[in-house]
Amino acid sequence: MKLLPVDDARAAMLAEIAVLPAQRVPLARSIGRVLAEDVAAVRDQPPFAASAMDGWAMRGADTPGALRIVGESAAGHGYEGSVGAGEAVRIFTGAALPDGCDAIVIQEDAQREGDTVRVPRVAAGHYVRPAGGDFKAGAALLARGQRVDPWRLSLAASAGLAEVAVHARPRVALISTGEEIVEAPATPGRYQIYDSGVPAIAAMIEGWGGLALRARPVRDDLDAVIEALRAAEADLIVTVGGASVGDHDLVRAAAQALGLSLRVESVAVRPGKPTFFGVLGDGRRLLGLPGNPASAFVCAEMFLHPIVNAYQGAPSAPATIAARLASDLAANGPREHWLRAKLSYADGSVTVRPYGDQDSSLVSVFALSDALLRRLPGAEAASAGTAVEVLPLARA
Repeated sequence: MKLLPVDDARAAMLAEIAVLPAQRVPLARSIGRVLAEDVAAVRDQPPFAASAMDGWAMRGADTPGALRIVGESAAGHGYEGSVGAGEAVRIFTGAALPDGCDAIVIQEDAQREGDTVRVPRVAAGHYVRPAGGDFKAGAALLARGQRVDPWRLSLAASAGLAEVAVHARPRVALISTGEEIVEAPATPGRYQIYDSGVPAIAAMIEGWGGLALRARPVRDDLDAVIEALRAAEADLIVTVGGASVGDHDLVRAAAQALGLSLRVESVAVRPGKPTFFGVLGDGRRLLGLPGNPASAFVCAEMFLHPIVNAYQGAPSAPATIAARLASDLAANGPREHWLRAKLSYADGSVTVRPYGDQDSSLVSVFALSDALLRRLPGAEAASAGTAVEVLPLARA
């Protein structure tokens, strides 16, 4: 349990997480939620052959020639009759192809002359969108475990769904500890700082589909920390600060008073070594993050993000990519190191440049970063151009 490798620590945490029950929600409110069931098409899309352009519908066998205009087909108002030999119908983009027609001549290529239209030769199927060209009835559109985004919502909407089954949002209680922490707009004392960790982690949780429940910062008093933990009604409690073993680090002692059973005592990671995870006596899960912002943010990406995903039945492994170093890197020490870094894209390749100052208290460096660069324990020095593993961060 002590100084576990990152992957082993994550696996030990995820082993304690069960997927939350499903609930049906209106499709419009499903953005960011994770599907609890597969989504299949209930009919063809489009449900009829349709025109891909504004123009004229006719039989390809009747072209070229002058055709008699017999009607009009617009989106939502199709031509009800059947088009015969030598006849044409004015048609607009998305409108149903009239019975008897099999081709479209776009309006730029046709010449109207009163009640007739002169068209060039076209083949059957010209500018026609076939019925079911997007998907057929019964086709699998979305899979259980996928997160709904605007494009997936559009696909579900086009299939006629008014609601979908998604997993419940995990409730995550956030508790920060430390006499030095105050929340804006309060005026900090001479030896106090504003809380930058909890607001950011709350935003992360919401962005990952969870429900962040913020408590006020707790003073360095054992009874106060115990009471804050006891009062947290959540699937997961996340503490920020107080995770180490100093005289003022009281979270572990408070959790032990509530029956904590540790699964991860510490992690061989830099930054974030004091991170721990366990189960309280009443079954609630507890993740303890370090107080330094960079440490907390790195470990939130390494552990909290996968946990929040696991509660929702979403993939829980961090999605890393390969990139080339933009500058040389020194050899790494005995702990896995995740460096804040900047990605660049050019000529079809991805390069990454880690920032020089990786001090775990620097929020400004994290604000500039859009990736974390992974360095394994004992990794040798690497020169510019070497392939490395990076975790892109969700940045606009």
